Amino acid sequence: MGLFSLFFSKPHSAELTVTSGNGFHLRPVAKFVATAKQYQSDIQASFQGKNADAKGVNTLLSLSLEQGDTFTVRAKGKDAEEALKALSSLFHTLMQDDVEISVVEKEEMTYESKTISGEIIASGIAIGPATRYRETQSNRASTLSFEEAFEKSEAELTTLYSDNKEKSNADIYLAQKELLSSLKAEVTDLASLEKSIANASSQLMGTKLEAKIVDYKDILQRIKAHLGITSEMHFPEHPFILMADDLLPSQIETLSHTSVQAVILKETSLNSHTAILLRGAGLPSLIADYTPIEEDSRIILDAHAGLIVLEASEKELESARKRERADKEAQQSAFEKRFEAAETKTGKRIKVLANVTDPDSARTAKEEGAEGIGLLRTEFLFKKEQPSYEKQVAAYQAIFALFDEVTVRTLDVGGDKALPYITLIQEDNPFLGIRGVRLFNTHPEIIAEQLHAIFSAAQHSAVKIMFPMVSSVEEFMEAKAFAQNVAKEYEIDISNIHFGIMIEVPSVLFLLEDFNKVVDFYSIGTNDLTQYLFAIERTHATLKTNDLSPAVFDALALIVSKAEKPVSICGELAANTEAIPKLLEIGLETLSVSAKRIAETKKTIREQ
Repeated sequence: MGLFSLFFSKPHSAELTVTSGNGFHLRPVAKFVATAKQYQSDIQASFQGKNADAKGVNTLLSLSLEQGDTFTVRAKGKDAEEALKALSSLFHTLMQDDVEISVVEKEEMTYESKTISGEIIASGIAIGPATRYRETQSNRASTLSFEEAFEKSEAELTTLYSDNKEKSNADIYLAQKELLSSLKAEVTDLASLEKSIANASSQLMGTKLEAKIVDYKDILQRIKAHLGITSEMHFPEHPFILMADDLLPSQIETLSHTSVQAVILKETSLNSHTAILLRGAGLPSLIADYTPIEEDSRIILDAHAGLIVLEASEKELESARKRERADKEAQQSAFEKRFEAAETKTGKRIKVLANVTDPDSARTAKEEGAEGIGLLRTEFLFKKEQPSYEKQVAAYQAIFALFDEVTVRTLDVGGDKALPYITLIQEDNPFLGIRGVRLFNTHPEIIAEQLHAIFSAAQHSAVKIMFPMVSSVEEFMEAKAFAQNVAKEYEIDISNIHFGIMIEVPSVLFLLEDFNKVVDFYSIGTNDLTQYLFAIERTHATLKTNDLSPAVFDALALIVSKAEKPVSICGELAANTEAIPKLLEIGLETLSVSAKRIAETKKTIREQ
């Protein structure tokens, strides 16, 4: 997962380093641009002598920023400083949340028949005739002007984003909408739009962002359709395996309504939006040169081994059918069992909770089978503007109503997380400075209002409040006393509230016997704990920690052995299928993961 590094070099400029392995690509760029547009200031980005308007998706993409590239953002205007703080904070979040598309490891599989090797987009296996789709073009009279077609296309993408908001690929539609909007000022008709798209696409050729050219083609086709210039895909009615040079993201939706069993693409890439949507659709897919495959010949597409099998024997076909049935049963079973408890083969019950940010993500977690919330990241409720007490209460009430168990982390900013309305002193080593629980001393009024809102919302709920970045028992006691004084001031009974800490500072490992006397629970934040164990800032552009290092698991084992209060783990390690067996072996019985990883996490637990 990528992160970022930031330092302010001038009053109204900031340097940002791309640390996502995917580069600064369309989806994060679109969100960055959408935020930049909220400010009146002129905002420019520059890289290697080239300048770009930070309020235009296509111009920002033209910088072709890849992992390790550092670019400068400058803002000029009344709200320049506020804009830079917001954009810098957002950039961090975008880089941190941008999961790198990694090459899927191929399973070892040997076939006697001739095979073609390919790169795995989405794992799975399918048997069927290899087919190319037919396409027909039509031109019909349209009453819409170019401007109206443009606006209708923007509205469509907005609707698609809203309708798919709970899905992980919804950002694709938002990105395309921002990409389209960025072209608005420079185009007046279809010809000028085609020219602008051709120019923008040419600048992406040969870069890691070349895969985004397909998005330009997609929005062009959408506008053309409103102008009466349509292209219709024709597929067979029987089950088939599709062969195509590439597909547009919008065509994946069309494909989902056919009898397609699998897909072979020749010219896409693993990080294209087409590939992302194929993974989201669960279609076994490969990137391969299908030239040797005869039209309508029966093949096996083994996207576990990354192979296409030609002229398969009956024995190979039967083996493939058996694996196909097993895959479908496993997928269906995991999804159907997402609401069931996760028990190991020895009968040990493991609780699987969710990490959430707001009421929407909490509702998604509920639908995905979460048994509770192990980490409510409240800083995401604050964002650009400080929410009022009333808005905070409403948000907390909506979340508390969904689950019997909710752990709320108090505002955790500082280090690599910033909010535009919270001023923190500039520090050479912000990860070792004002952040987490230390805000109780520097910004007591914000923390007090947050605690007041949590207490008010939790009057009929059992809620856990967790303090981040605690490094000593005294620090915890001061934070708890602060919270108790807030409750006393507003005459709120908090006997239903439990107080605990995130274990993320190494000093806590040596103070657990003392902490056992005062805390109600522990939650291990492996992201920060790992960076402090290895003394490598987790936003560093080049240095990386090893999350699966024996040192990490030794630290976790030490915590579990010494803790006398309930312990959970809420860092990214909790959802790592390679780590889960070791976590269970250590003795951890509560894992908190992102909503979309719940079913998979429970499945992995049941296999242990």
